[in-house]
Amino acid sequence: DDKVVLENIDFIVGRQEKIAFVGRNGEGKSTLAKMIVGAIRGKGKIELGHNINLGYFAQNQAEELDSEKTVFETIDDIARGEIRTKIRDLLGSFLFKGEDIDKKVKVLSGGEKGRLALCKLLLEPYNLLVLDEPTNHLDIPSKQILKDALLNYSGTILVVSHDREFLRGLVDKVYEFKNKSIKEYAGGIDFFLEQRKINQLNELNEIKSKPQKTSKASQASQYKSKKELDALIKKASNRVTIAENRVNDLEGKKTELEKKMNDPECASDAGLFKTFNQVEKELMVNMEEWEKATEELEELEKRRNSSFSL
Repeated sequence: DDKVVLENIDFIVGRQEKIAFVGRNGEGKSTLAKMIVGAIRGKGKIELGHNINLGYFAQNQAEELDSEKTVFETIDDIARGEIRTKIRDLLGSFLFKGEDIDKKVKVLSGGEKGRLALCKLLLEPYNLLVLDEPTNHLDIPSKQILKDALLNYSGTILVVSHDREFLRGLVDKVYEFKNKSIKEYAGGIDFFLEQRKINQLNELNEIKSKPQKTSKASQASQYKSKKELDALIKKASNRVTIAENRVNDLEGKKTELEKKMNDPECASDAGLFKTFNQVEKELMVNMEEWEKATEELEELEKRRNSSFSL
């Protein structure tokens, strides 16, 4: 039998709306996103408006790039009109500078491929973007580049995400997927979290024990393990948030210092350059801490899902 993940849902997405799909794993968020873009079929009707040009970005989108092309060729092949004269500047805004643009896709790191795939997506004349966990596997600078680009995007956005910081200020409506249905929250991600009385989206992945007959001793042991794992996940989640906030603060300081360093009046200020180097070192340390904390959180959540999921 076909598995039913959603039933009796009915909603309209308006022009220029920015909507987040949130909810526990396995509740149908990605399934609906794939149905909207035509990647999979389901029962019911999905109707796109007049003159809709739809773009889709999934977490594995970087794998779709042509590995034999260079960074420059990848963008040059799709660029049209005036933008063709500004490809180097455009790639620079996605952190591809100097000789980077002549590298072949196959030698790029995962983060670089992600940035190139984003650049390619945002260059296309799409007026509806469907993004499925777009920040997975992206480093912090890439996440910020994507968010900045989407904040300036005038089309409609549907984004599946568990990333609170990414969604903050980006979406103006939240759809929570739960028990085969969808509930609308007419506000941003902070409004949704406040309504649900939680701090992080991953808290939606509540632990549900398998319904089975167990001894009281076994139940007590399972409950204790669950509580301990919950505590570790909460601690790791806080570490991720703290590290991410530090990185954002330091990137802000770095940008301010770069502006001052470009000022001719400050060109001879040795202290300014010393401060800049210190901030850059701190930034690298905190980015490593963020990546380490994120990996730890993902591992703990995998343990929870495999041990206590239905």
